[in-house]
Amino acid sequence: MKRRRYVTHDEEPKLMLSPMIDMMFLCLVFFIVSTMYMSDVRTIPVRLPVAENSESVSKSGFSVTVKKDGSLYLDDKVMNMDALVTNAALQSRKDPSFSVIIRAEDDASYKTVITLLDRLKGAGVTRFGLATDAGDDHGQTT
Repeated sequence: MKRRRYVTHDEEPKLMLSPMIDMMFLCLVFFIVSTMYMSDVRTIPVRLPVAENSESVSKSGFSVTVKKDGSLYLDDKVMNMDALVTNAALQSRKDPSFSVIIRAEDDASYKTVITLLDRLKGAGVTRFGLATDAGDDHGQTT
């Protein structure tokens, strides 16, 4: 009887980079898309006025919501105007590119919005944006 000899080849396993790179790009796209949807999570739902010529702004310091009953919200917390202006003034001193996006409800009082803008301007905040609803897209005009 003849014996068979098994020959072992000492080859290193090949590392395939293409699937690994594909997975890294997939993870990157997932995290980018998921963080884009998290930007307006902490805001009060309001019906914004419609504007056709608005531009999208992704970065802002504060998102202030003005309801039609005159109540003010900083992100999702009810605040009075004095506390809101004080917080904005402190942030504005720390960061020169600080801005405030005002999300005034469609039926909100014009006087309330102007008073808020005037008080913020008096506190040293110089960059403002007014949020609008641009049809299907949500835009913010600055």
